[in-house]
Amino acid sequence: MFNLTDKVAVITGSSRGIGAGIAKLLASQGAKVVVNHRNSPDGADEVVAAIKEAGGEAVAIQADVSDSSQAQAFIKSAIDTFGQIDILVNNAGTTRDKLIMTMKDEDWDVVLNANLSSVYYCSKAVVRPMMKKRGGRIINITSVVGLTGQAGQTNYAASKAGIIGFTKSLAKEVGSRNITVNAVAPGFIPTALTDVLPEQHIQAIIETTPVGRLGTIEEVAAAVLFLASDEAAFITGQVLSVDGGLVMQ
Repeated sequence: MFNLTDKVAVITGSSRGIGAGIAKLLASQGAKVVVNHRNSPDGADEVVAAIKEAGGEAVAIQADVSDSSQAQAFIKSAIDTFGQIDILVNNAGTTRDKLIMTMKDEDWDVVLNANLSSVYYCSKAVVRPMMKKRGGRIINITSVVGLTGQAGQTNYAASKAGIIGFTKSLAKEVGSRNITVNAVAPGFIPTALTDVLPEQHIQAIIETTPVGRLGTIEEVAAAVLFLASDEAAFITGQVLSVDGGLVMQ
């Protein structure tokens, strides 16, 4: 598909779901992969084991990337392990859905820190090493909710919209050093975050999606793989929606 041999990829929040799918696909194309988790060692170990069983190379590193010092230490540990970072996928995130009238300040802070501050902390930590080697790929996982908004998700939508603005701004800062920065905006993909949705809500989403179905983790991972590849070297500052046409820009 795309050759990532001799590349090192770091994927935050990759012990399950979309992050795990991205880790496995990048590894299958030759990348050495760093699997990150906050408190899911068993899940992270399973992803690493699956990669190694398929002939790839991977390690798991625990860190809460919503904390500045842990994020910096995590990136340093990844570089110490593999000697470099060529690809950073900022995937870590969470939800605390509530109407704003019942939302607590903690619900806002937790989601903004996990979803947006983590992108800032990890990107800041990798930019200098990438600039020194004059090349790199930063891919941020946002959401179609960051493009459209969603009732009951003011915190989540704000964090995901913030990622889009961050992506475009950082792309302008580092493009001259052969570092591209893009975002992938998944639509509704069956994961632990969407399992809590009522069946009627899921059916309504399917009915308003032009292709008439939900997406898959593998389809999101394929978009990330393309943006991580050498073939995407002239693409930066973009938001690639993987949503079956749900949100057309």
